[in-house]
Amino acid sequence: MGTGLRERWRIKAMRTIQERALDLFDERGFGAVTIEEIAAAAEVSPATVYRYFGTKEGLLVADQFDNLSQEAVEDIVDVRDPVGSLLAAVVEYEKPLAGTAGEDPRGEPVSWRRVRYFFLEPSVRRAACAAFDQASRRIVPLLTGAGGMTETQARVAANALVFGYFGALEQWYLDGGVRPIASYVEEGLRPLRGLWGEGEGA
Repeated sequence: MGTGLRERWRIKAMRTIQERALDLFDERGFGAVTIEEIAAAAEVSPATVYRYFGTKEGLLVADQFDNLSQEAVEDIVDVRDPVGSLLAAVVEYEKPLAGTAGEDPRGEPVSWRRVRYFFLEPSVRRAACAAFDQASRRIVPLLTGAGGMTETQARVAANALVFGYFGALEQWYLDGGVRPIASYVEEGLRPLRGLWGEGEGA
């Protein structure tokens, strides 16, 4: 119980820091803002920002998946339907936090504010690709174990899943965020469902 409460507090603190950082980035530009200024705006120490995110780029690409144990990742990723697991996680992410409207004062969804920097700032895109690569490597053992794939198949499938998701995000950005991210993920990853024994129409 105590651990769950601490985890919820950590996630809320991370989101608060990210939102204050986004306020500053949107106002002054990504390159003009320092970690120290972000910490002051979020009313935490710079050490806390570094501990949670490491870098300014990390502020934008970090998510809950990064800090999960391998056992927790196994609970989230259903090897019988990894596409469905990812889609469910995206739907959950897009829900606003309790007590928030899910939008900033200008009416922009928080998800749009963060993800657009993946495609606006080259250094953030590189950091995002590195984070997606790390996520892919964490999924490979699941696909070779309970998933029954060879190591080569698992590596290709995990990269198709994770970087397919990145491609869906980019199309969502290019379209101006007109539909929920989840709808792009569902559309973009639909062809991959066949890898796990599901029909194209699934």
